[in-house]
Amino acid sequence: MYQYDQYDQAMVDARVDEFRGQVLRRLSGELTEDQFKPLRLKNGLYLQLHAYMLRVAIPYGTLNGRQMRLLGDIADKYDRGYGHFTTRQNIQYNWIKLDDTPDILAELATVEMHAIQTSGNCIRNISSDHMAGAAADELVDPRPYAELLRQWSTFHPEFDYLPRKFKIAVIASDTDRAAMRLHDIGIQIVKNDAGEIGAKFHVGGGMGRTPMIGPMIREFVPALQMVSYAEACLRVYNRYGRRDNKYKARIKILVHEIGADEYRRQVEEEFAHILTLGLEPPQAEFDRIAAFFADPGLESGVLDKVDRSDPDFALWLDQNTAPHKQPGYAVVVISLKPTGGIPGDATADQIRLMAELSTAYSLDELRVTHTQNIVLPHVKKADLYTVWQKLDAAGLGSANLDLISDIIACPGLDYCSLANARSIPLAQKISQRFADMDRQRDLGELKLKISGCINACGHHHAGHIGILGVDKRGIENFQLSFGGSEAADTSLADITGPGFSEDGVVDALEKATNVYLAQRAEGERFLDTYRRIGMAPFKEAIYG
Repeated sequence: MYQYDQYDQAMVDARVDEFRGQVLRRLSGELTEDQFKPLRLKNGLYLQLHAYMLRVAIPYGTLNGRQMRLLGDIADKYDRGYGHFTTRQNIQYNWIKLDDTPDILAELATVEMHAIQTSGNCIRNISSDHMAGAAADELVDPRPYAELLRQWSTFHPEFDYLPRKFKIAVIASDTDRAAMRLHDIGIQIVKNDAGEIGAKFHVGGGMGRTPMIGPMIREFVPALQMVSYAEACLRVYNRYGRRDNKYKARIKILVHEIGADEYRRQVEEEFAHILTLGLEPPQAEFDRIAAFFADPGLESGVLDKVDRSDPDFALWLDQNTAPHKQPGYAVVVISLKPTGGIPGDATADQIRLMAELSTAYSLDELRVTHTQNIVLPHVKKADLYTVWQKLDAAGLGSANLDLISDIIACPGLDYCSLANARSIPLAQKISQRFADMDRQRDLGELKLKISGCINACGHHHAGHIGILGVDKRGIENFQLSFGGSEAADTSLADITGPGFSEDGVVDALEKATNVYLAQRAEGERFLDTYRRIGMAPFKEAIYG
């Protein structure tokens, strides 16, 4: 994984010192809240319903055991003993005191972490495939390209105050594990007919109030021109993006209103100009970055079999591990979705345990997924049983990856001042209603996502089943939708009709799954059945 050089460390340390002074001025009354707000947002600090929330950046979801261990210690020392892993591959602390914030940032800086550009109208944390560098199906490791984009975008003077926040994802597999086409810019590392590595650009995706799937803007950009092409995409947006209406400020609105062809024309024109300026990074700089993502020490000739005699372990093995590119290894996904739990939450002790497991069994690497789980990317198959036992003893052994209880949910009205409804209690009720694991496995892959408001931080538009919390004359109400996908077969979910109470939407969900079980063809997921038979049978069951 990438390691700071002297310039990286100096920039982060200087930012901490600068923010410490800003906090002192706010506490003394020298700065009003209106004056302080843009300063704190640039450092990942939000003011939510009950307290400050700090969002810590985890670039492309990669961190090591020392960093993970500190995240657990911060949860104990400065929060209420837990952290919340997010759909941007970051971690949030929900009960932060303002006067503690500079000390937290200073501690993060000691392990090469920060909260820079995790909020505000700037280029946010670059996300990527959480199995990058380990997945058996990837073309190359996409993280060096994500790191190149991170370095280009951090403190970029032209893009420091964009019309709206901006999100970029980078993948290198035909299997999309990062919701790439639902980002402002989605990049897939590809190979052209000549065997050259480059990038395919999708621009103008996003969820929120107006969900859109990003159209393909360029089929192939040579690898070292990727930064210049991203610069061109951002320049056109920065020039024409709406600043008078925040609901129409995202790049997806610009691409939609002028059309993908016109946007492409302007980007190509800008790109041609940028190429004359020589902004591309030299090959030597990319090679320097890529060296940090070299083979972390994978061994050859290790045992490639697993003893499956323990039935509970065998179920977890089938559900929560994935093939590794190196024989004898597996990718382990740790579920942060126990029955009745809060999706994405982990206690300080659990965070430290995952750090210990990464050091002992995963070549000192962890990944945060955009589905609010944690990955140990490089576990020897011979160690899987031990790892599972330790996880299970700590309440982290749920064998429910991609099942109905593997719920994505935003913090909702329990924390967020923008929310209309509570996501967390609903997620807990659903996981309890479907607690029986035999039932969950019978339902199979079923991706359920809950948002507490139209901003869609829970990605409800992209759920096989999505739930949106709305305010109906002062009462929490929940809209149900079907048919979304954030994978390579990206689609946006269709709203079923009128909303439900909290208990009513759980009942409706159960009726919908019963329709699926009755109607599915051999090998069909819920999503496949919905696409084949349409909305009508589901509406009749839940509203009839």
